[in-house]
Amino acid sequence: MHNKNNNKTQTFIQGLRPFSSSIPKTLKKHLRKSGYNYSSIVDNWTKMMSKKISDACYPITVKMGKDMKNGNLVLNVIHGKEMEVEYEKKEIIDKINSFFGYNCIGHVTLKIAQNTITFDKKVFPKIKNLSKIDEKMSKIKNSDLKNSLNNFLKAYNEKNK
Repeated sequence: MHNKNNNKTQTFIQGLRPFSSSIPKTLKKHLRKSGYNYSSIVDNWTKMMSKKISDACYPITVKMGKDMKNGNLVLNVIHGKEMEVEYEKKEIIDKINSFFGYNCIGHVTLKIAQNTITFDKKVFPKIKNLSKIDEKMSKIKNSDLKNSLNNFLKAYNEKNK
């Protein structure tokens, strides 16, 4: 057994160290500043909120106090949906606090997003040369795999008509 006695570190048994010593300093800083709360809110936003609210806004940041209570949730609201979200502030606070089990959020601040986020729909090209695919599929011996690939090709071509 080897003990380490240093002015900078605590005494550890060789090979065993507390988990906190293996976390990077920058991550520790975020965890102390309620990074866990923010990530939990973002991850579970659509589960916690109704479809109407989750489509109209999304969380940007969470600013917590020193005692990690009564924080301020900043929401980015789509232009035109401000009043709907404004009326639902109390419900948003109640749902988040019931999710965490304590008064995590005390205030909700709204920021208006001028531009909505648009997602590019990637359209894949339609498969034209089925003879090569049929030739390769005939070499497959597993019937379940063959059926699955055939169903996939049908669905793929139906979607990309």
